[in-house]
Amino acid sequence: MTTPAAPALQALLDRAADGGRLTPDEALELYRHAPLHALGRAADAVRRRIFAGQEQLATYIIDRNINYTNVCVTACKFCAFYRAPGHEQGWVRDLDEILRRCAEAEELGATQIMLQGGHHPDFGIEWYEQTFSAIRDAHPGLVLHSLGASEVMHISRVSGLAVDEVIRRLHAAGLASFAGAGAEILTERPRHAIAPLKEPGHVWLDVMETAHGLGVESTATFMMGTGETDAERIEHLRMIRDVQDRTGGFRSFIPWTYQPENNVLRGRTQATALEYLRLVALARLFFDDSSGNGIRHLQGSWLTTGKDVGQLTLHFGADDLGSVMLEENVVSSAGAKHRSNRLELLHLIRTAARVPAQRDTTYNIMLVHDDPANDPTDDRVVSHFASQVTPPKARRSLEVTPV
Repeated sequence: MTTPAAPALQALLDRAADGGRLTPDEALELYRHAPLHALGRAADAVRRRIFAGQEQLATYIIDRNINYTNVCVTACKFCAFYRAPGHEQGWVRDLDEILRRCAEAEELGATQIMLQGGHHPDFGIEWYEQTFSAIRDAHPGLVLHSLGASEVMHISRVSGLAVDEVIRRLHAAGLASFAGAGAEILTERPRHAIAPLKEPGHVWLDVMETAHGLGVESTATFMMGTGETDAERIEHLRMIRDVQDRTGGFRSFIPWTYQPENNVLRGRTQATALEYLRLVALARLFFDDSSGNGIRHLQGSWLTTGKDVGQLTLHFGADDLGSVMLEENVVSSAGAKHRSNRLELLHLIRTAARVPAQRDTTYNIMLVHDDPANDPTDDRVVSHFASQVTPPKARRSLEVTPV
């Protein structure tokens, strides 16, 4: 038996489900006090309204995260992946190795490449232009959805270029859209506590707004569970929504949970599964409004929360389960060990009473898996996490070049 919402809370949920705009204070009230099932029902009602006619679908993508270096000057306290410049375990992948990984991903059916890495002190705009243009020319069928506002700021400093010029040159070299990388939490106090050398949250958003104005869309993310308050979580959403109101350039929102292994925040409390589900539902309500300029897509994270919680997000407003992730090294270095394959994702979606569909970067539907009899029988599309927190000798087997 579920607990009914108090009349005032139910009125808020009903208004939000109908497309009414929530204030941050109202969002905080719902996040803290709305009954879980009522919150989930309202969020799912929004999802069904937004995707009317295709509300039965839940999407996924096949992509590969390629980390080009673990050398980084930012030294975020939650990161188990980076090594400081000059560290004996620092490495850089050469272009041939990056292209080999792209070819392997394309052979496995990937449509998207996410290049991510440390803020290497020697990597200016020329390195990224050479790398992106080489990938574009060798693999025109792969979409480069890569980097983020933090990398843009780093390139700007290293190369002495204005932010808009960096974005223009990256886009011209082949970058199709920016990932939400580096957002972590945008609210000032918790962001400074976990990433004091990274750009402030308002600067991250300024970069994204500039990109949107130049025709380069992006995603937005949220790493929750590093010690932030409920109000700071809602403030993160508010900051993103303010930019979305002006640009409409965030195509999706992707919340995930901090992983506590192998980093200096180890003692922090992670967000619980229920906190995560409440945040997913609240985001669906908060980012939707009748103006039509809300954030349309909401991705549930199975990588950091587990496949059971990832599946549940499909009943709390999420329309997408992200990627099989042919390769992921950053979050897995901090303890995210959940793996999956395409057949398992199809099963998770179906047993959530939804129809799985493969999408591309911009959420165009490529393939609807409406008949299990037609599912692939020899599926090599499997998660592969190659931890980078291994001794240098073992790391050489990953074919990387030490710095």
